Amino acid sequence: MPKGSPELTQARKDEIIAACEQLYQTMSFKEITLKEIGEVTSFTRTSIYNYFHTKEEIFLALLKKEYELWIEELQVIMKDNERLTRTAFAEKIATSLEHRRQLLKIMSMNMYDMEANSRMENLVEFKKAYGMSLKTFAELVSKFFPAMSAQECQTFIYQFFPFIYGIYPYTAVTDKQREAMKEADVGYVYMSVYDITLKCLLRLLPEE
Repeated sequence: MPKGSPELTQARKDEIIAACEQLYQTMSFKEITLKEIGEVTSFTRTSIYNYFHTKEEIFLALLKKEYELWIEELQVIMKDNERLTRTAFAEKIATSLEHRRQLLKIMSMNMYDMEANSRMENLVEFKKAYGMSLKTFAELVSKFFPAMSAQECQTFIYQFFPFIYGIYPYTAVTDKQREAMKEADVGYVYMSVYDITLKCLLRLLPEE
């Protein structure tokens, strides 16, 4: 790690993450390389290695950022509402995920490879954000559904969070995929992030 203040180091990391985020708007994970990232930053590819050793580490840092933004929105829901009905709760969570399409897009990738190709310290930082999202979501459920036991709350969360990983592929179908499904005679009904999340939550949440 090059010498410099923690603030400067973080600023340089943020620049690299932002460059990756920019490229990810028009390029696939496979297409993006450290060389490509270096071309839209003030760094050379060699300099990037001072902060991230692999592109997987950069994507993991971007995913950490997305989790932190989602956590902020969940905390606002908790702060701004004393009570929520089952439907209102589902609507607010669905809206929060609709705002985080990039979170869902990265989550739909092969997390095993992304985590395997990241150094332990980077993986631990990411897991802290992931863990905080679980904690914050559990606090939301406890606040708005006080009749649920701790076990019921945990079961609900561990049903919903794995579901989140599959949202993006069902809501971002390409023309090529549509054509393939048409030729294979596979029926496809488009659902938005909001719709598919809302329907899932209303099935998982206890009846009022």
